[in-house]
Amino acid sequence: MSLEIRKAVESDAATILELINGLADYEELSGMVTATEEQIRKTLFSDQPYAHCFLAFWQGKPVAYALYFFNFSTFLAKPGLYLEDLFVQPDWRGKGIGKDLLLTLAREAKAKNCGRMEWMALDWNTRAHDFYRSLGADMLEEWKLFRATGESLDKLASL
Repeated sequence: MSLEIRKAVESDAATILELINGLADYEELSGMVTATEEQIRKTLFSDQPYAHCFLAFWQGKPVAYALYFFNFSTFLAKPGLYLEDLFVQPDWRGKGIGKDLLLTLAREAKAKNCGRMEWMALDWNTRAHDFYRSLGADMLEEWKLFRATGESLDKLASL
């Protein structure tokens, strides 16, 4: 096995965007991606980044990524690590890459004194549900996600 996982650097912006587009294709959401390399550079690699990224390379080829940011739990009075995306290109699945990325993030959460690590998976992605449960994660069925974006965010902000 020749797997390398490392934190992304600014020169990885094009690779990150390529993997984001791969995730969007997999989820049949390609039309929703408006991210650009420049936006990735500004939001992930500025003096105060909004998010962070680990890249996984198989024999030197970028094949997966995990993009995350920190949030906060008022009940724990501790930061949390929120995994926004974990994606392994389909041809590279079954090699333990996703598991190693998730374990890398768990170690990052512990190193940053996080009280929890959270993420979501689409309801139809039962393969992901089974994978996360096999690693000991709990699925919180009682929580519902709310989102304001585009026009709904504009409307909310103008109230």
